[in-house]
Parts: sequence; C-alpha cells; structure tokens
Amino acid sequence: MTGNKEKKCLELMRKLVSDVQGAPYPGEEDVKEELYRIWYEHAQRSAEDCFQFMDSNFPSEQKQISKSIENLLK
Repeated sequence: MTGNKEKKCLELMRKLVSDVQGAPYPGEEDVKEELYRIWYEHAQRSAEDCFQFMDSNFPSEQKQISKSIENLLK
C-alpha cells in the first residue's frame, strides 16, 4: 500500500503532467499571448509545488533529481 507521502507526490505529479499536456502553443493564430502566459504561470506553480514536495519528503533522491534535470537542460 502506498503511504501518504507517495500518494501526495503522485497527486502533484499527475497535476503537473496534466498542466503540461494541456499546453497551448503560442505560435498558433488562435492562441493569444495572454492565454499562453496564464498557462505558463499555472504550469510553473504546479512544477514548483511538485519539486518542493519532493525535496522535502524524498531528500535522498534530491541530488539524483537535480542531476537528471541538469542533464535534460544541457
């Protein structure tokens, strides 16, 4: 059975993935810059919530997660 921390982590990650999947593309004519900005801010908040929770509750994995993110950004 999954513990409370794992359940909360999964909930936050599902929300983050949902936000990213619903991303508008700003180059399309029917997507206004304001809509993109609103989505972007919403997705950033979800990502921040997710990472803060993971950092607080899964500290041993924090370095591995940071390395993975750094490798993605290279």
